[in-house]
Amino acid sequence: MERLDALKSIAAQAGRGELAFPTHVNATLKLQRALSDPDCHVEEAARLVQAEPLLAARTVAIANSAAYNRAGNDVTNVRAAVQRVGFRTLGALAASVIVRQLASGVTDPLLRAKADQLWQHSANVAALALVIARRVSFVDPDTAMFAGIVHEVGGFYLLSRAAEFPGLLDGGADEWIEYGQVDIGRGVLLKLGIPTPVMDAIEALWNGMRALPPETLGDTLMLAKDLAPIPSPLLERPGFSPAQASATIDFAVGDGTLALILRESEEEVRSLVNALD
Repeated sequence: MERLDALKSIAAQAGRGELAFPTHVNATLKLQRALSDPDCHVEEAARLVQAEPLLAARTVAIANSAAYNRAGNDVTNVRAAVQRVGFRTLGALAASVIVRQLASGVTDPLLRAKADQLWQHSANVAALALVIARRVSFVDPDTAMFAGIVHEVGGFYLLSRAAEFPGLLDGGADEWIEYGQVDIGRGVLLKLGIPTPVMDAIEALWNGMRALPPETLGDTLMLAKDLAPIPSPLLERPGFSPAQASATIDFAVGDGTLALILRESEEEVRSLVNALD
């Protein structure tokens, strides 16, 4: 099958909801749904998280990060970590496990490198989105971090299918944007049960709509993506430097500027990225 035909075929399947997820992704989805149950209490949430070692480790790491541990008092168990970060952050962490699991079966070295870079990009976007939400746009920070984690989930799904179609990713960013990003991304987001406000923010990102200073969740997500030091490997363009592009983005925020806020938040962003990895 030709590359573009394969991409269109995967996009069409995703648009119809015909998605093939690895078994462990389905298991984590069940866990995420259980955690989102309003009748789920801290003790039950801690028990569920402890049953998933990767999620447990990330929950404790996030709880001890500079973003959530302002007093410098580390927690050493899952229950205390769950109490500190709250259920919405816990949902975002469960989503991060699902996103990573989507491409966990990728064994080709080149595809594996792309998957690793895509995760580094997503983790940076998530951390920056949380900081921007807290200090600039004043939208819900946990939702902003969640949106950053899942905004490239369609790309992870594409990478998980790429081994079936040799040469699938040989095209450039324009092909991914035109033939796959929206249909595959929307299909996977719907399958994962992503809340409507987050879906709308990611749709705004695809459409390129943004206000500066950011006002909405979509604005926040797009600014975080523009500022991310590591680009998406599916959207890289020859001669484009994220560092140079982000250096040109600045505006007044209260008595300071975006650049000042980002400098002040460097440790917070770095600790979040490390905790999510």
